[in-house]
Amino acid sequence: MEFIYNEGELPNVAKQIVTHSKSKILAFYAPMGAGKTTLIKSLVKELGSSDTVSSPTFGLVNEYALETGELLGFHFDFYRLNDESEAMDIGLDDYLSSNGWIFMEWPEKIPNLLPTDIQNITIEIIDETTRKLILSK
Repeated sequence: MEFIYNEGELPNVAKQIVTHSKSKILAFYAPMGAGKTTLIKSLVKELGSSDTVSSPTFGLVNEYALETGELLGFHFDFYRLNDESEAMDIGLDDYLSSNGWIFMEWPEKIPNLLPTDIQNITIEIIDETTRKLILSK
């Protein structure tokens, strides 16, 4: 499934991803500045959270909750990892088994740790304001 969109269309794109995703584990493949975190903000809102979403570049993981206080999920940014073992050191396995939504930026840094039941999302930059998103297995 593919979408061509701009930032104003993100709420609809998020709704489509939630509806059509084959998994609650989402792996975002995109270059720097393509809008991964911005899209994740829309997804978190679509899923019922009003938490502030920011890239967990330095902390590696952020946790988000629903309005009820229940766990929504976790947001990872693996950009700064030097080795896959660093993801294991923060307890990646425990997060993946949480049954919450998982949003992974830079999953290509941990290829051997990615579960098989994952939804790959590729974002391509078309121009300054337009992106192409591809949902693939």
